[in-house]
Amino acid sequence: MRKVKIGIIKEGKVPVDKRVPLTPKKCIEAMQEFPGAEIIVQPSEVRCFKDDEYRELNIPMQEDLSQCDVLMGVKEVPIDQLIPNKTYFFFSHTIKKQPHNAKLLRAILDKNITLIDYETLTDNKGQRVVAFGRYAGIVGAYNGILTYGKKWNLFDLKPAYQCHEMEDMQEEYFKVKLPPIKIAVTGGGRVAGGAMEVLDKMGIRKVSVFDYLYKQFNEPVYAQLHSGDYNTRPDVEVWDSPDFYTHPELYQSTFRKFTRVTDLLLACAYWNPSAPKLFTEEDTRQPDFQIDTIADITCDVDGSIPTTKRSSTIIEPAYDYNPQTGELEQAYSRRDNITIMAVDNLPCELPRNASRDFGRNLLDYVFPQLFNNDEGGMLERATIARSGELTTKYKYLQDYVEAVKVL
Repeated sequence: MRKVKIGIIKEGKVPVDKRVPLTPKKCIEAMQEFPGAEIIVQPSEVRCFKDDEYRELNIPMQEDLSQCDVLMGVKEVPIDQLIPNKTYFFFSHTIKKQPHNAKLLRAILDKNITLIDYETLTDNKGQRVVAFGRYAGIVGAYNGILTYGKKWNLFDLKPAYQCHEMEDMQEEYFKVKLPPIKIAVTGGGRVAGGAMEVLDKMGIRKVSVFDYLYKQFNEPVYAQLHSGDYNTRPDVEVWDSPDFYTHPELYQSTFRKFTRVTDLLLACAYWNPSAPKLFTEEDTRQPDFQIDTIADITCDVDGSIPTTKRSSTIIEPAYDYNPQTGELEQAYSRRDNITIMAVDNLPCELPRNASRDFGRNLLDYVFPQLFNNDEGGMLERATIARSGELTTKYKYLQDYVEAVKVL
């Protein structure tokens, strides 16, 4: 088996992320499962797994990773910390031409770095293989329930980020005592799955979309809403998912029927900017608009949820939207306001659990490709830059990087 020296870098982006691609135990598992792997960890004062936890398992720790072949992190690497001529794995947030990261991609090309972005790692069916989505859903749903409870003075949950692990957070579930409200969960992917895990463990019953719309309950309930439940194409009678994802601009939202019966919305669905928004700001001013709390777990500012005017922070996760003025106000300032939870880095609130989950996916799907010459082509599909150039699949980013001055 080929030898690959892998370095786990410390996170340099500010604010600092506490997550890590491989936990101490996952490092050991990787070296046992793949004898060609040698893993070195760069010391970090902020990582959720302390340096001593790695040292206890005799995992080498060193500041200088220049001898490594592959470097793995989580968030974007600061330009001055990039080591030329290496292969990097991290979330680069460049494939949508995010303006704030154009200089980063320019530097990656200039430094002859091979960039493999976790977001672009997919199987042969195009499904992503590594992501933090499940924990975004878990923390997002918990925060949504916490926000609703605080808004109506029902209960006071300990914030997720103050919990050492998810098990500590789950100890808070017994405090949740909800009236017979209706909770809508949009989406069918990892994020929605994580959100529903929380609702299920809190004992909140899942009901069909039909019952959710037309029946009354004497207990809190939730329904999972897929794209076909709240979008329609006027010239087509039968729902066609592939058509919706190919031509979202041809569809209209029918979500208004849900705004009349929903109290708490957990927005977990991926949203294409060409697709219709779920509702409009004008809709929120209608007398029958019932939603008073929204956990925008996807956190697309001015995206599918028009009241998400900005992202919020882990320390201050909520703010109010005043439907009458369209302005943002202090969280919980008026009960007639819609309270929004829009934290954009939710998995960071449970970094140890999220890191374990992420590392599991890396070992199951990505590491085999590192040691079998990328037999399935997964790494090739995910490679954005190599040898100072964008790969063919990502040539569309050329104007994005050319607009940046050469460093």
